[in-house]
Amino acid sequence: MPKKKSVNLRKEHKSKTGGLTKKGRDKVNRETGSKLKAPVTGKVKRGSKAAKRRKSFCARMKGVKGATSKGGKLTRKGLALKKWKCN
Repeated sequence: MPKKKSVNLRKEHKSKTGGLTKKGRDKVNRETGSKLKAPVTGKVKRGSKAAKRRKSFCARMKGVKGATSKGGKLTRKGLALKKWKCN
């Protein structure tokens, strides 16, 4: 399996509320050929594609090692979980 290409992201590519901005997603997609989509943040119909995508993301992200907060502040992981409304 080939090694994944890493992308150097600047501050402007990272959202303050967690995840990547549109500009950041576009950069990653362009440089790696992936198809990153925007996060599922709104209200979704139960059983819809978006709901399944949210459930999948939350399950994977919760399993990632590392703290969700440090020193009273949310980490990037914690911000992403909050943005995706993973309870």
